[in-house]
Amino acid sequence: MSATDKLSPTPVQKELARVLAFLKHELRPRGKLLTPFNLVTGGIVLATAVILCFRFACGIGAVTNLDQQYPWGLWIGFDVVTGVAFAGGAYVLVFMVHVLGMERYRPIVRVTVLNGFLAYVFYAGALVLDLGRPWNVINPIIGNSFGVSSVLFLVAWHFMLYMFAQLIEFSPAIAEWLGLDRVRRLLERLTLGAVILGISLSLLHQSGLGALYLMAKGKIQPLWYSEFIPIQFLVSSVFAGLAMVIFEGTISARVFHHRASAAFHFAQERIVIGLSRICAGAMFVYLFLQALVFVHGRDWLAMTPGWGAWYLLENVGFVAVPCVLFALAWRHRSTLLSRIAAIGAMLGVILNRLNVSVIAFQPNAAVRYVPTWMEVVVTLGVISAEIWVFRWIVNRMPVLREDTVPATVTVAAPTPAQPSPRRKEA
Repeated sequence: MSATDKLSPTPVQKELARVLAFLKHELRPRGKLLTPFNLVTGGIVLATAVILCFRFACGIGAVTNLDQQYPWGLWIGFDVVTGVAFAGGAYVLVFMVHVLGMERYRPIVRVTVLNGFLAYVFYAGALVLDLGRPWNVINPIIGNSFGVSSVLFLVAWHFMLYMFAQLIEFSPAIAEWLGLDRVRRLLERLTLGAVILGISLSLLHQSGLGALYLMAKGKIQPLWYSEFIPIQFLVSSVFAGLAMVIFEGTISARVFHHRASAAFHFAQERIVIGLSRICAGAMFVYLFLQALVFVHGRDWLAMTPGWGAWYLLENVGFVAVPCVLFALAWRHRSTLLSRIAAIGAMLGVILNRLNVSVIAFQPNAAVRYVPTWMEVVVTLGVISAEIWVFRWIVNRMPVLREDTVPATVTVAAPTPAQPSPRRKEA
């Protein structure tokens, strides 16, 4: 072997150098930076960073109104308990496509899985922010003080494993983006196993979040407490997740229209109408369950003027009405009605989860919990950061399309005679 052969890079080194050069190229900003959206969300994220530095330096009590009576507030009630429900569209969609074989929904699987994965990553981060001693978050992993009889221990492990399963489900898109065809084919073989694992974990931790509140009997207003809370949380996660899919898909189809495939645009209306029928069915089951709980628990005895009206607003205004709108949207094939119903259903889920975790919690307390402005800013900051990451990924990776032939990764400027398809789509 000559000295030249020894110095020449191996195929693996060439491939690694190509991928690193491509990543360096892709990290460059695209489009205008000083847009109204970027300025507003950038200010929120910057304020969030300052507040979090203050929170970790001075303690959680310095930025929140939490105490021993109200240990969980907005960060848990909205970021985690509500956010995880909206991420439920991922496990429902992959079950429909990979298990039931409903191929007409395949164009939106990748974007739905990405949305669910990012939701879990950011809301798990929000969970760390709410811990008084955040360094103890690693205890369930390393086995220090295992709480094997704790529902929260179960939820923590399910969160971690489900994020790993969703990463495997989305990883073929990453390999496709990097032009790693062999890796992509290998990862696609793992998808079905990851889907089955993810569905099992989702069914357990969606209901597990509700099971956390079974221990709060006597602390939650009776209209929102029952032994069926785990089942209610599980059923509501089905239509909450699909309503988010309709809402997010409508926005993505307009904002990222240049990144979407023709199949995505062509199937959008049919997908929305199909999801409307499923949402109507899931909401009907939820309403039946609510009526069963109401009668079985004799909850009419807790229907005081204020709480009774609030309960009816949630279940009639933001569950029954959207359920009817979804059914009408499916019957008349109206995407407008479907999108209106999706917004109403999302508001209903937000109201229900906040009622259970914050609003109807300790209703007779002398001093009620009200989140500080800093808690609100941090919540908005978490959402803004998630949108930034989602936008960055969709603008670069094949999320709204699925390339049949992996694109060649290149960072060289295209010549006029041979324009680069990747640069053209970007």
